[in-house]
Amino acid sequence: MLSVTEARERILSVFQTTASETISLIESSGRILAVDIAAANDLPLFNNSAMDGFAIRSVDSSNAAPASPLTLSVVADIPAGSAPTVTLGQGQAARIMTGAQIPAGADAVIPVEHTDFNERSAGQPAPQQVTFTRIVKTGENIRLRGTDLPAGNMVLKKGHFLKPQDLGLLAMLGIANIQVYKKPRIALLSTGDELLKVDEPLTAGKIHDSNSYALAALIESANAEVIYLGIANDTRESVKSLLQKAIAENVDLIVSSAGVSVGAFDFVKEVIESNGSLNFWRVNMRPGKPLAFGEYNGKPFIGLPGNPVSAFVGFEVFVRPVLEKLSGRSDRSKPTVKVRCGEEIESDGRESYLRAKIRNENGIHTATLTGNQGSGNLLSLVQADALLIIPAGVKCVPVGQEVDAILL
Repeated sequence: MLSVTEARERILSVFQTTASETISLIESSGRILAVDIAAANDLPLFNNSAMDGFAIRSVDSSNAAPASPLTLSVVADIPAGSAPTVTLGQGQAARIMTGAQIPAGADAVIPVEHTDFNERSAGQPAPQQVTFTRIVKTGENIRLRGTDLPAGNMVLKKGHFLKPQDLGLLAMLGIANIQVYKKPRIALLSTGDELLKVDEPLTAGKIHDSNSYALAALIESANAEVIYLGIANDTRESVKSLLQKAIAENVDLIVSSAGVSVGAFDFVKEVIESNGSLNFWRVNMRPGKPLAFGEYNGKPFIGLPGNPVSAFVGFEVFVRPVLEKLSGRSDRSKPTVKVRCGEEIESDGRESYLRAKIRNENGIHTATLTGNQGSGNLLSLVQADALLIIPAGVKCVPVGQEVDAILL
C-alpha cells in the first residue's frame, strides 16, 4: 500500500489550476484571485477628520486651559463629501464631520464633545464661535493621506482567498471587477444497492445516502461547484451510466463514494479500468484504506470509501488539496496545528486520522478522542473539533505527547 504522502503527491501531480475569469466585485467573496492587486491610489485619498468636531490650527490652542478657555471663530462648515474652499487663519475654526477633508491651514481636530457646542442633533447649523479648554496636538484626530496604504503598494497576491474585508478594501480602491480562477466543477456520485434518497422511506436492508450530502457540502466549502449525478446501483451498467454523465458535463474531477473495495458487488474499479486506468486503489491509512485514483475517459477520478467517516477523512486528506490546487489557492485552508494528547492513544501502525475534542487547559490545546472510532460512526465526527494525525508505524501515543491535528 502507498503511504498517504506518496498517494497525495501522485494525485496532485495530475492537476493544474483552472483558467481565470473576470467577475463583478460583489460576486467575488470566497473566490481565489488570479492576479496580483496593487493600490492605484493612496488610502486615505486626502487628509481627513477621524472625529466629528472642529478643525483648528494647533498653535492657536497653546495657551488653552480650564482656567483660560480659548474661543475661536467658526468660519466654515465641512460635511463629509465636500471639498473645503476655506483656508483657516489665526483664531479661526471650521466645524467638520468624520471623514471630511481637512481644510487648508488646519492641522488638528478637536472632538465636538471636548467643546462647549452641545447642539449635536441632525440639521443643527454650525455655531459662530466654539470654546474649549485644552491644548490640541498637531495631527490630533487627523487621518493623513496614504497612511493606511500608499499608491503602488501590493494589496493582495495572486492565489489569495477573498474574504469580506478584502472586498471592502478593493471597493475603496475603486475596483469594480476582479479576475479570479474559475470554480472547479466536481462530479459526485454514490454507489450501492443499499442506498436510498433521504426522502425515501426505509425498508429492510436499506440506509439513507449520507455521503452525498456531506461530500457535496465539503466540495462547496472548498470553493468548487458540485455536479450531483445521483446513486449508482451495484451493476456495471448503472455505474458506467453515471460516469458517462460526468464526461458529458466536462467536469474537472469525478468523485465517488463506495464501490472501490474488493467486494463481489463493487464494480467501480472494474468500470474505471475498462474505460480508463487506475493509478492505485489502496493507501496505508485509517480510516480510508480503500481509496482509488485514476482516470475515466480522460477525466481524473477519486474513489472514496463508502463508510461515512472514511469518505470524510479521504476528502480532507486527498480531495481538498486537489480542489485548492485547481482553484489556485496559495495557502492551505485547513493547516495542521500541534495539540497535546490528553489520554493514551493506541493505533494499528497505519497513518491514522482520529476524531478528537479539543479543550484549552491553561493555554495548552489538549485533545481527547470522541469515543468509538469506527468508520461508520458519524456521530463521533459531529462531536469532534479535530482529526488527530497519528504517524505510520506508531502504535501508542502517551499522555502529554504532541501530535499534528487538522482542525474541523
